[in-house]
Amino acid sequence: MADLSLHILTALFFAALLAGFIDSIAGGGGLITVPALMLAGLTPIQSLGTNKLQSLFGSASATMAYARAGQVNLRSQLPMALMSGGGSILGALLATVLPGDWLRVAMPVMLVAIAVYFAFKRGLNDQDRQARMTPFLFTLVFVPVIGCYDGLFGPGTGSFFMLGFVSLAGFGLLKATAHTKLLNFASNVGSFVVFVLSGVVIWKAGLVMGAGQFLGAQMGSRLAVRGGARIIRPLLVITCIGLAIRLLADPANPVRVWVMGM
Repeated sequence: MADLSLHILTALFFAALLAGFIDSIAGGGGLITVPALMLAGLTPIQSLGTNKLQSLFGSASATMAYARAGQVNLRSQLPMALMSGGGSILGALLATVLPGDWLRVAMPVMLVAIAVYFAFKRGLNDQDRQARMTPFLFTLVFVPVIGCYDGLFGPGTGSFFMLGFVSLAGFGLLKATAHTKLLNFASNVGSFVVFVLSGVVIWKAGLVMGAGQFLGAQMGSRLAVRGGARIIRPLLVITCIGLAIRLLADPANPVRVWVMGM
């Protein structure tokens, strides 16, 4: 790993600040922080582990801001958070034994589909609608599956939680965003424990970026509370498309390898 000089740490701080701002509204902050960590000289596994550390600060900061604004009740949502954290532990453990190529193929397609849904679905606002899944089933089935995905792979987790809250739980966009941050925090905790035990977390970089994440998430979540769906919806669409492009730009992505091979 390259030496983390002051100017590199400063650059990582500002990358995390921007990521925390975006992540607190629409998710996808890893699109900025993971490449930044790799450019700083960390290995891919160190980048993933350190990214989980700094993400904890951003998701915790956003969760607190949304809770203060009355958008999420932390105590009543504890079972959902525990299921998300448990799923992410399982996913992080599976990541050590399962190939991720099928996820890299499917992810860009799913993210584009989510972008299309939020871009063209009528009636998406901050008002709750009729749920298509009971809270019990949503907590027992949907939440741990997405938590597991976060531990196994990660990109787009916030978008998947948002899609579930809006389309299955019937939440308005602002309420869905607030609850997504809580579940993101729980899944980050679960997978972070696995990465710490694996010894791949670079603490200096993670803590410096954590400070940036905390500040960025405070700014982003407050903007989201004031602007609601008017801010959240377009940023969510842009983030999903950006994530899809970023995944396809990876030279190791199986889809890109297949297309280039043709």
